[in-house]
Amino acid sequence: MDMNSNASNSPRKHRARRLLAAATVVVLAALGTVPATAATRPMTGHDTASATAGRHEARGTLLSVTPVARLGRAEAAAFISGAGMSADTVRHGVRAYRLSYATITPQGRPTTATGLLVLPEGGSHRLDLVSDTHGTMAHRDYAPSVGEDFGRYAPYLHASAGRAVAAPDYLGLGQGPGRHPYMDTDSAVSASLDMLRASRTASRHLGRPLTGDVYASGFSQGGQVAMALGKALQDGADRHFRLRALAPVSGPYDIEHAETPALFDGRVNDTSGLFYMTYFLTAQNRLHPLWKDPSEAFREPYAGIVDDLFDTHHYEEQIIPALPATLKELLTDDYYRKLQHPTGALLAAVRAQDGTCAWKPAVPVRLYTSSGDTDVPIANARSCAADLAKRGVQAPVIDQGETGHNETYLTSGPQIVRWFDRLAARG
Repeated sequence: MDMNSNASNSPRKHRARRLLAAATVVVLAALGTVPATAATRPMTGHDTASATAGRHEARGTLLSVTPVARLGRAEAAAFISGAGMSADTVRHGVRAYRLSYATITPQGRPTTATGLLVLPEGGSHRLDLVSDTHGTMAHRDYAPSVGEDFGRYAPYLHASAGRAVAAPDYLGLGQGPGRHPYMDTDSAVSASLDMLRASRTASRHLGRPLTGDVYASGFSQGGQVAMALGKALQDGADRHFRLRALAPVSGPYDIEHAETPALFDGRVNDTSGLFYMTYFLTAQNRLHPLWKDPSEAFREPYAGIVDDLFDTHHYEEQIIPALPATLKELLTDDYYRKLQHPTGALLAAVRAQDGTCAWKPAVPVRLYTSSGDTDVPIANARSCAADLAKRGVQAPVIDQGETGHNETYLTSGPQIVRWFDRLAARG
């Protein structure tokens, strides 16, 4: 299913990571004054989007800017190296801001979302933009604009190299309202696109206008989102943005043929598979009703608790112990068989998220993955590469070897920065 930046870690590792973040993130300092227009009234994020009915703001309208962090160059390097990543691409300090902006729900109704905008201190006046889309997060406070650990490694990595970074929280995470529609590709793309628009406005008001060039990357769930967002940009979703490159990491590009079968043959570890599939089923049931009563899918006593566990207010340390050890223990016999051979609404929900690689990018693409990943098996990247090859695009699958899921990003992230540097230098 989708692949999360947190679920495969033990609670002990999770607590250690938060302690690491607390030790390496500098105490928030005065970050300068946000222009009055940014703080006191909505700002239109793009000229071409149509306004929603009545009093609702146009999609991508920037609603607020809140400074959340400032790290000098040495502090940024310490934060990145403390995560286990190479810091040799760090050239600048960074300033980070939480943006609130107008977007839409999966049903197309107006709502709001938040995200993290990170700008380098120094470097070019006009900045290229990296869209960084994050992996699975169950608790809203892990989202990039609120959390201070894994959700910020990639944004700080790219910004410290000299680019602006737009990192959406997605719907229902961070400080956005409602539940998170986990693995709903369409709404993840609309929230990410509107985050780009809000970032364009905020960057201009913060004195660092954007060039319009977008380098799209993302990890795990965000790798799949990055591919779909790239297609939207190439198809002309917003005339202000030009897609330059795609570098997703460990995305679940093929739930039907790669990810789901791996749940049953040992390629996905039990804890991660259980976590992701439960999250997926409960979220998708709200979008594409999969059952009339949860007892059709889940055994007791889990049928009565699974939906509430994924309400964005429970941590993984709370969710995982509340579930059994395996999917077979969680699901009814009928639903366990159905998951292996999906039909009807379940198959439709799966296929609605697949196909993000079934297009022809006109920009360079690299697919980062690892053969040792037991959250998102390498078969997903190979399936994506095959879809692209059918359309005449040769995208290398870069295998990081026998590394785990999170470690795949820690290895890939700096490599992606260097690749983006080379592409930018070509003009």
